[in-house]
Amino acid sequence: MPVNPTALTADSIRSAPKVLLHDHLDGGVRPATLIELAQQTGYGLLPSTDPVELARWFSESAYSGSLERYLETFLHTVGVMQSREALIRVASECVQDLAADGVVYAEVRFAPELHVEQSLDLDEVVQAVLDGFAAGTQAAAAAGHMIRVRALLTAMRHAARSSEIAALAVKYRENEVAGFDIAGAEAGFPPTRHLDAFEYLRRENAHFTIHAGEGFGLPSIWEALQWCGADRLGHGVRIIDDISLAADGTPQLGRLAAYVRDKRIPLEMAPTSNVQTGAAESIAKHPIGLLTELRFRVTVNTDNRLMSGCTMTSEMTGLAEAFGYGWDDLRWFTLNAMKSAFLPFDERLAIIDDIIKPGYDSLSG
Repeated sequence: MPVNPTALTADSIRSAPKVLLHDHLDGGVRPATLIELAQQTGYGLLPSTDPVELARWFSESAYSGSLERYLETFLHTVGVMQSREALIRVASECVQDLAADGVVYAEVRFAPELHVEQSLDLDEVVQAVLDGFAAGTQAAAAAGHMIRVRALLTAMRHAARSSEIAALAVKYRENEVAGFDIAGAEAGFPPTRHLDAFEYLRRENAHFTIHAGEGFGLPSIWEALQWCGADRLGHGVRIIDDISLAADGTPQLGRLAAYVRDKRIPLEMAPTSNVQTGAAESIAKHPIGLLTELRFRVTVNTDNRLMSGCTMTSEMTGLAEAFGYGWDDLRWFTLNAMKSAFLPFDERLAIIDDIIKPGYDSLSG
C-alpha cells in the first residue's frame, strides 16, 4: 500500500537530511554570541548591542548589492574571533545550529590568517576550530542530532599567504580538514595569483575549491578551472553568461559552460547570498533554475547564515516556492552535494545509503 508523501513545508524540509558544502564560519556567528564576545574582549565597534537590531543591521548591509560592501560586515565577526576560547565557542555553536537544521554533513570554511591579530598562530587557530567542531558534534549528538563537520582552510585572495594556508590544509588533512579555498573580492585578484599554492596542492593530491564566478564573470571561472585546477566552484553563478537562448528558446551552451556540465564540476550555489551581492536579481530569477533544468552539478548552500539571515531549510524552502520543486528535486540537490564532498568515496557512499536516501524515502512516500 503506497504511503502518502509528507507535505513539503519549512518544518518537513528541516527534518530532511541536508548536505552543506559552502558555509563560512565567520559568517554564521549567533548575534547574541557576537555581542557577548565583544563585551568580553573589549571590542567596541558593533553597530548595536541588541541581538535583533544587530541581526537586522547585518541583513541590511548584506542587501547592498555590492560584494565589497557585503564583505565589510565580516570585520565585526572576525574582530571578536581572535582567541582560542572564542573560536571554540563559535565553531561549536556552528555545528549545533547546522545539526538542528537537519544538516548531516558540512564543510565549513574559515581563513586562519584572519584570526592571528592577537596571540594565536596559524596552527593554534586551526586546532581551536577543530576542537570546537568536535565539541559541537558531541553536543549535537546529545541533543539527538548526528552530524559530521569538516573544515576548509581559506586563503584571502588579496593577500600573499596562500602557500602557507595550503601547506596547513595538507598538514591537517588527517584531522578533519577537508581541503583548501581562496575567497575575497574577485575583481582585480584573479585566482592565478595563487598558482604556487594550487600546484602544491595538486602535487599533494589535496582537494580545493575556488570562489569564482560570483563578483566577476567567466574569466574568473575559466582561470579557476583551466589554470588552477579547482575541484569545485564556489558559487559559479556567472556560468550562466555562457548560456544563450536560440530563437526557439532552446538553451545553447558555450564551450566553458559545456565543459563545466560535461565534467560534472560542482557549483556551490547560495541563492540568498547571490541576490544580496547582486549576482542574481531574485530567487525566482536565479540561474539555479535553468542550471538545474540543464542538469549541471548544482548544490544548495548558505554561504553566510548571519549576513543572509538564512539556513539550509530556508534556502531549500525558497527554491521550492520559486521553482515548484518537490522532494525529488531536494533529494537531487542533496545527493549532488554529498557526491561532491571532499570525503573518501566509501564514506560518502555510506552517508548516501544509510542517511540521505532513507531520509528522503520516508518523506516522499
